[in-house]
Formats: sequence, structure tokens, C-alpha cells
Amino acid sequence: MVSEAKPAPTRPLPGAVGLSHLSAYDWEAADGVCGGSPHLHLVCTEAYVVTAGRGAVQTLSPDGYRDIPLGPGSLAWFTPGTVHRLVQGGGLRITVLMQNSGLPEAGDAVFTFPPEVLADPERYAAAATLPPGTGADTEAAARRRRDLAVEGYLALREAMTAGDSGPYRAFQQSAARLVRARVPAWRELWRAGALAAAERTGAQLDALESGEPAYLDDATAYRSEPSRLGGFGMCGRRDEYALPGTTLPYEDESARAVRRRCSSWTACSSGCRRPRR
Repeated sequence: MVSEAKPAPTRPLPGAVGLSHLSAYDWEAADGVCGGSPHLHLVCTEAYVVTAGRGAVQTLSPDGYRDIPLGPGSLAWFTPGTVHRLVQGGGLRITVLMQNSGLPEAGDAVFTFPPEVLADPERYAAAATLPPGTGADTEAAARRRRDLAVEGYLALREAMTAGDSGPYRAFQQSAARLVRARVPAWRELWRAGALAAAERTGAQLDALESGEPAYLDDATAYRSEPSRLGGFGMCGRRDEYALPGTTLPYEDESARAVRRRCSSWTACSSGCRRPRR
């Protein structure tokens, strides 16, 4: 008898990575480039797997400014502290793999807003927040947010290409100050997700070595469908999955279902709030 895979995962994806699909914004910015909102992550490495179209990812790091071309089959990834801006070159669609599932949605993503905005946490939160849903008001707010991030980013890029990394370093420090208070909540998400996944592997190795791999009795398979299509993300329209360890950016029925299964909820990267249980 053949039955379908379990539709409601109780464990995160392998290694507790986050996964989403993204169509890069085609909105033109002040510099004539179409694309998303530049930002960085403080503790998460992010990867782009290009599934369609062409574009680029612009990065700022101690390596300097880079413009990395993207095409079908391309794989690009960047480590914590790297400012990245996804550029739409025509039909660009990517699958995003994110280390430490749940942390970026819990605030490990800081926009390259101008210094005066970064210096004021309330002003930053107001600029980063999007209204719920996928309607015209949310789209307009996402465009304003993108434009403000590009404004700050262009100043960082201009300084770096002129040989001055000072503004980029100052932005990193501002980003670290903004998220410092969230670190205890992040630590709990990490312990429940990525660390727990690694520890399970360690326990499985111990069981194999002892000759008693009883954990194999729990073998199973899962499947999942996107819980939201076309949400407004940092870099583009985002298709998301309601999986353990993932905090969705808007509260809806699928988000409430995830919350019932997950123990830690906090502020998401778009600025909206949820109670912690």
C-alpha cells in the first residue's frame, strides 16, 4: 500500500536551513538599477540558487565592492556582515537558502538606511515596518523602504569604491547595536533549531557506534506546499513555507498554525511583533 508523505513537518529542514522562493523586484531605484533593498545579516550566511532569468547581486565587504552576475544554475552565497543587493536583470527568480532558520525573520537583517535613521531605533523600526498583506499599501511601503535602503547603500558604495571603508564599518557597528537586545531570543531559536539538529546527528552517531540505532524506528518523510505566495520581502516577492523554526512575516492562519507548533516568537525583520510563549 502506498501513502503520501506526512504533510505537517515536526522538524526543520536538513541542518535547520530556511528556504523560500523569490522574484526580484523590478522597481527602478535612484541609480537606475532595478532590484531589492540592500541589507546585511549579523549571524546568518545566505545563498541564492538561480532557477530562472538573469541579474546580479551587488555586495560590500572587506573585499570591497563586487557585482556578481547571476544566471540559470548560478549559486552565490555571502557570510555575515556582507551587505547585499539583489539586482533584477530580467525574469530573475531564485531559491533562497538561509542558515539558522528563523533568525533572519526574528530580526537578523538590517537595512542600509542612512546613518541618522540607524541611530534612532524607533525611527528605524518605523521605516522597516510594512503593513500586513500584499495589497497596494504594502507595495507602496515596500518601495519606500527599498528606496531608503538604496539611499544609504549608495553612500556606502561610493565611499568604498573611493577606498574609504569607514562608512561601511560604521554601518556594521550600527547594525550590531540595533540587534543587540534581540540576541537572547536568537540564542533560543538557534538552540531549538540549528544546534538541536547538530546534536541529533551527534546522538545518531553515538547510537551507530554503540550498535543500537533505535532512532531509525522514527524514519519518515514529509512534504510541504508554500503557505504564502508573493509576499513583499526585502529583495522581492517571496513564496514562503510554514515550517518549524520559521517565523512568517505576517500573522495569518498559516502563521498561527506555525506559532502553535513553535515555542519562540519575536520581532520579525519587517518590524512587526508577535508575542513569545
